Amino acid sequence: MPRRFTLPGARLALALWILALLACAAIISRTTFTADLSAFLPRLPSAEQQLLVNQLRDGLVSRLVLVGIEGGDADGRAAISRAMAAKLRGDARFSSIQNGEPVNQAADRQYVFTQRYLLSPAVTPERFSEHGLKMALNESFELLASSAGLFAKSLLPRDPTGEVAAMMAQLDATQRVPMHAGAWASRDGKRAVLLAQTAATGSDTDAQAQSIGAIRAAFEQTTAPGAYKLVMTGPGVFSVQARDTIRHDVERLSTIGLAIIVTLLLVVYRSVPLLVLGLVPVLSGALAGIAAVSLGFGGTVHGLTLGFGTTLIGEAVDYSIYLFVQSAQYVRGGRRDERAWLGGFWPTVRLGVLTSICGFASLLLSGFPGLAQLGLYSIAGLATAALVTRFVLPQLMPATLHLRDVTPLGRRLAWLATRAHRLRWLVAVLVLAACAVLVAHRGTLWGRELQALSPVSTSDQALDASLRADLGAPDVRYLVVLSGPDQESVLQGAERVAHELDPLVAQNFIGGYENPARYLPSAATQRARQASLPPPESMAQRLQAAIAAHPVRASLFAPFLEDVDKTRTGPLLRREDLRGTSMALAVDALLSQRNGRWSATLPLRAPTHAQGSAGDGVDSAAVRAAIARAGVPDTLFVDLKGESDRLYTGYMREALLLSLAGLLAIIALLVLALRSVRRVVATVLPLAAAALVVLGGLAALGQPLTLLHLVGLLLLVAVGSNYALFFNSPTAGSQVAATSPHTLVSLLLANLTTVAAFGLLALSSLPLLKAFGLTVGPGAVLALWFAAILARPAAPDAAGSSSK
Repeated sequence: MPRRFTLPGARLALALWILALLACAAIISRTTFTADLSAFLPRLPSAEQQLLVNQLRDGLVSRLVLVGIEGGDADGRAAISRAMAAKLRGDARFSSIQNGEPVNQAADRQYVFTQRYLLSPAVTPERFSEHGLKMALNESFELLASSAGLFAKSLLPRDPTGEVAAMMAQLDATQRVPMHAGAWASRDGKRAVLLAQTAATGSDTDAQAQSIGAIRAAFEQTTAPGAYKLVMTGPGVFSVQARDTIRHDVERLSTIGLAIIVTLLLVVYRSVPLLVLGLVPVLSGALAGIAAVSLGFGGTVHGLTLGFGTTLIGEAVDYSIYLFVQSAQYVRGGRRDERAWLGGFWPTVRLGVLTSICGFASLLLSGFPGLAQLGLYSIAGLATAALVTRFVLPQLMPATLHLRDVTPLGRRLAWLATRAHRLRWLVAVLVLAACAVLVAHRGTLWGRELQALSPVSTSDQALDASLRADLGAPDVRYLVVLSGPDQESVLQGAERVAHELDPLVAQNFIGGYENPARYLPSAATQRARQASLPPPESMAQRLQAAIAAHPVRASLFAPFLEDVDKTRTGPLLRREDLRGTSMALAVDALLSQRNGRWSATLPLRAPTHAQGSAGDGVDSAAVRAAIARAGVPDTLFVDLKGESDRLYTGYMREALLLSLAGLLAIIALLVLALRSVRRVVATVLPLAAAALVVLGGLAALGQPLTLLHLVGLLLLVAVGSNYALFFNSPTAGSQVAATSPHTLVSLLLANLTTVAAFGLLALSSLPLLKAFGLTVGPGAVLALWFAAILARPAAPDAAGSSSK
């Protein structure tokens, strides 16, 4: 075998390539791969956008797992619920397991009873005046004659003003789930339901997966196989399902696609060494892309970037196909002459790479780091694959190693190519039909909601809505969030905001709200309530006057006087005092500290008439006006769904503008390189036609276009530009060379590998992968066909003679 690497430049190219690969491997070994949504926030996010991501990552409901037990009979489901809850309550992976059993009921009642005068908003100076005591006692005596009289009678000596009953009614109002056999049941009685709160944050997908596994294990240990069915939903469940589905789809479809690509290459190459060498640029490009993103974004690469980058195999492998197949026509004396290929075809390949880089360079200007990562990965990966093909691959490939003769197939393709111009009428019909469809669907063409990208199936969303209705679990969409330097300031702010929200509840502008200050009032409020309690002598006199009209001895209320004085002079409530109660979980969820700042979250419930409807639910204008009246600094009202949709709209608007800028950059590059308006138009026309037909087809199928379809169109241009340039670039060795057998075989093979890499993604159930597949798969086929059909026809005999 002849020796290679005789030129110093060849040795230098190989040395630089090896060093670059080692450097990339070192960088990747220290890279963090993340799925954090903050990578897809604007570089300068608004407070509402940052709040959206915080809630999705570790907010109020990110830790909730909604569990249902179906099948069997009601008693059996309730028994399984109790057994599962008993097992899971001892698991450190859960901070709370609720199924209606009175696990914390005694602690809750004791806390409310002991701290009633610090907790009750009714404790005011007027409440404990002579008139206020008289009114409160009259209400308590009337309660004695009701169905709750037995409970009221036992509390009367210590709580004649009814603070405990009022507080317990307020707490019970937030949770009214039907019971059966000592456990929660659904409203239709067909399932038992539980609510689990994980100790790990919702963004910790591995920990969420372990928690979900623990729930499944507890279910399997408490029931016979097949008799009952376990269902689960919640943010953690959905994130784990999405991760597993993405992994499964990517592995399955990539394996099938790789198998198809390898089979195609082997059928044409008939050489395993050529196949292995052909993958060298692909692997080099992937490593370079990851390393470039890691260097450019602080050592972090987003999972979406990595998933998108793997699809670039379909284009990166094209470069080695062009080298191997096209250079086969320059074999002299059993040795291949790469210099002839470099002189005749490399300039066209290089121009195709540059057009791809121009398209993706527009993403680098995005204000969203996630989009910028996609652009940088694509540019680094494609450029590296092309450079390795140009400078490294010829040095690794022995001059005597070449593929089988593809001339017979090429001549058939050349015969078709010389007659393809007869189908120009078909291209015109398809483009006009696509334009008509796009105009007809112009109002619904683009998806305007982030939900369009959700990996959660419609059936899972319906199950989640059903379980939330059964449990009364918060479907947090509307939030009022306050922030401050310490816990006391945010609690005081929450109380001021709550004072303005109460009238909205009465007017049914909102259905209600949660508030951490309800269970842990601010120190200022507690002191005010202590000051509302009169000293013992004054309290005794007022009480005596208040009961004068009732046949009750004053000595009956000695415990009441003792408790009032104890509260008046006792310590204030602290967060630690809630430990062991269900209210501690609520405070932990609603009151938090992050990066030295405290925040209090007040989730709002939609009014009764709006629940389950498609309307806005909460009167946003009334809530904003209430917040303004409260005058609390650093207070936000956020509609999470509305904010997510606005964030997505911002993505779309910017991506459209950047795509237009990329298109203009590509046209400018073609003008400089081709120096012919006719050739520029001939190159761009098939790409534009392919993009229009793809968009029209998606619209006709009722598929709303998303951000991912737009990125797919960029990739379509990147792939299709290579085909169009081979038919129109003068550097390809004239139109005759462009339609020579070897050139046409290389274009067909490159197109088939691209379709294998992308087309299979259309079978995925994930919107992210499906969008790429539906856009690039058919788009790549159309780009090649249209490039051949719209190219200037060459003489049939010229095409045949070029291969001799």
